[in-house]
Amino acid sequence: MAHGDITHMDIPVSDLGKAQEFYSDLFGWNIAEMPGFEGYPMWQAPNQISGGGLAPREDGFTQPRSYVEVDSIDDVLAKVEAIGGTVTMPKTEIDPTSWFAAFTDPDGNNLGLYEGSTGGNDAT
Repeated sequence: MAHGDITHMDIPVSDLGKAQEFYSDLFGWNIAEMPGFEGYPMWQAPNQISGGGLAPREDGFTQPRSYVEVDSIDDVLAKVEAIGGTVTMPKTEIDPTSWFAAFTDPDGNNLGLYEGSTGGNDAT
């Protein structure tokens, strides 16, 4: 996946079971927990291209967050701050080959960043 592609979307939810049922029934998404990601069921759209996760709703994470794939999270986070954005979650390891982070733009929009080898999600 090229730099700048949207690779994943998290949807904050209050009740994981209810959300799984809702989105599965509504869109036909296949939703399953992946080994090592308990409590974070991941969804796969029928086109097998789009995917994301259902994440527990918490302070600072109350709206869906799209993740943009980048070559270097460190470089992008430095640029975010230099041009008026705010880092809201530092670079965080997903596994030894992939990381994520989050920021807000000057208008307060919340976006995520993804760097690594797993691109998207593998919910089946």
